[in-house]
Amino acid sequence: MSSAAAPAPAPSGGLAGDEAKRQSLRRMKQVALAFLFGAAVVFLLARWAESEGWPGWVGYVRAAAEAGMIGGLADWFAVTALFRHPLGIRIPHTAIIPNKKNVLGESLGDFVGANFLSEPVVRDKLRRLEVSRRTGEWLAAPDNAERVTAELSTVVRGAVTVLRDEDVQAVMEQAVVRRVVDREWGPPLGKLLEQVLTDGAHYRFVDLMCDRAYDWVRTNHATVLRVVSERAPSWSPRFVDEMLADKVYGEVLTFAWAVKTDVNHPMRLALDRFASEFAQDLQKDPETMARADAVKRQLVEHPEVKKLIGSAWATAKDMLLTAAEDPSSELRTRVREGLQTLGGRLQADAELARKVDGWIEDAAAHVVRHYSREITTIITDTVERWDAEETSRKVELQVGRDLQFIRINGTVVGALAGLVIYTVGELLF
Repeated sequence: MSSAAAPAPAPSGGLAGDEAKRQSLRRMKQVALAFLFGAAVVFLLARWAESEGWPGWVGYVRAAAEAGMIGGLADWFAVTALFRHPLGIRIPHTAIIPNKKNVLGESLGDFVGANFLSEPVVRDKLRRLEVSRRTGEWLAAPDNAERVTAELSTVVRGAVTVLRDEDVQAVMEQAVVRRVVDREWGPPLGKLLEQVLTDGAHYRFVDLMCDRAYDWVRTNHATVLRVVSERAPSWSPRFVDEMLADKVYGEVLTFAWAVKTDVNHPMRLALDRFASEFAQDLQKDPETMARADAVKRQLVEHPEVKKLIGSAWATAKDMLLTAAEDPSSELRTRVREGLQTLGGRLQADAELARKVDGWIEDAAAHVVRHYSREITTIITDTVERWDAEETSRKVELQVGRDLQFIRINGTVVGALAGLVIYTVGELLF
């Protein structure tokens, strides 16, 4: 992948640590250079000695020094070619790290994906970790359970505080309204009413209404008289109106008493028939069902209902914040006890622990199976954003000191190899 952003420098350690590594690298370069310089001086002296007619052993010294010098130069070239062009000359296949930075990043990402993010490796590692058992032991400790509870409380407080009241209220209103509007009220209400009638649970309500109706008639004699008088003709004598009102009042009181005391009164039976028919109409009659839906819409759109939904969030928010902030609240106490109980079960119940471990393994395997490439691109994209020259300097700073031993070894081993080769040649020829 390519990035449009400006190249980012490669990450480094602290300034003090980098300076110490830089000084150490500089010293090792001087040591390696000293070995090479020493081989060159020995070679020149031995070559001079040969030209002056010194004994034959000088040839062995000259051959060893010559080979050591060649080995040191070759290894200097090899080490330098990793990070830059030797002597600034753009020789092919040099400055490998700056030129192959992206390729190295991709190779590193592929290596991590193949060897660390493979499903068998992840499953085996999680299986040996025994996550559920260790988690259970940790949660069973009261201090740890309290710590987790406190962190959860912080998360809850943060989430509740960040959420805007109007957004939550809008979501709640939308969720409630949609659920209510999408469902018919008629059939469910009809079934509920039918079940109530079948169980006889409505009789107490009817009894209560009859009792209240009788009590109202008995205590409102003057009201009945006034209604009758107001409805009587203007030409009717007053005493006639009073006699008629008394007669009506007595009939109404007698009727109310009869309905109150007689469970088989026609009025009660009529109410039962009406309720039963109404229950059936709510389930089967289109007109009644449509009227029930109209009532539903009026209720949902009523301002008081919307206000109630909105106040529900405000109340719930206050309760959550209060409970989350109070360490001794019922909510935090129950969460803490629940965590400890879960920890104990994870330790004692082997079957539960195996199930939890299996869930964790399956979840991790799913992530690795489907998203390992996305994970490894973090490596490749990060390396790609690094500045090439800066990356080369940082890598050399981290491993350059050890690489100088290659130059030293090249000088020493080259000298030994040259000595052996020269010796074999002298013995054979």
